[in-house]
Amino acid sequence: MNVEGIVAVVTGGASGLGRATAERLVAQGAKVVIADLPASNGEVVAGEIGGGTRFVAADVTNTDQMNAVFDAAEEMGPLRAVVHCAGRGGPIRVVDKEGNPGSLEHYEMVVRVNLVGSFNVLRLGAARMAKAELVDGERGVVIMTASVAAFEGQIGQIPYASAKAGIVGMTIVAARDLAGRQIRVCTIAPGTFDTPILARVSEEVRASLASAVPHPRRLGRPEEFAMLATQIIENPMLNGETIRLDGAIRMPPR
Repeated sequence: MNVEGIVAVVTGGASGLGRATAERLVAQGAKVVIADLPASNGEVVAGEIGGGTRFVAADVTNTDQMNAVFDAAEEMGPLRAVVHCAGRGGPIRVVDKEGNPGSLEHYEMVVRVNLVGSFNVLRLGAARMAKAELVDGERGVVIMTASVAAFEGQIGQIPYASAKAGIVGMTIVAARDLAGRQIRVCTIAPGTFDTPILARVSEEVRASLASAVPHPRRLGRPEEFAMLATQIIENPMLNGETIRLDGAIRMPPR
């Protein structure tokens, strides 16, 4: 699918991977709605990206709010692409240092945002795409975001790793489910990327994370995630696949 002229929704679009993706899509001629939490600076970011980019405040687990995002997109034209970058982490252990069981409430919250939120965006976005006319044999593509933690979750990452593994498991099923509607589904599983979350840690920690990547020996750049997202949109044979974007890193236990 040609990116130029399409309408796309990018969740988590106010920063990091989502912002880079929105910027690249607009640079290639797409019309974009970015969705992010009300507390984000999404309105400012939309103005900085330009190209008529719109911001709609939304929690990805909230059906009404996400429907408002897709309504705004369809005002621009038929929805053709969704890049779902929104998510969150939050460490817990199965048993904490005092011997207490890990927080079930925290586990449920992280899984709800990352996994349930992904299904919510997928189902609502796909329903909109299914109404569109075919273009070059397809109606659209949904790109979700997992993590290398889905495969090598580290100590303390059990809720995050569980949710991201769920997204990986969802991908091929969703692609098969939506094949009859000519909608593709892929997932990107990034490694250690230079995002606002990592900006909060010390330079020593950042350097250690970068040195663990075999090649290129550095943190990933958000624009590299964005590049892959647009390549998935453009390549009609990419479907049902989770693509690791990690410089060949395999995460150690801690």
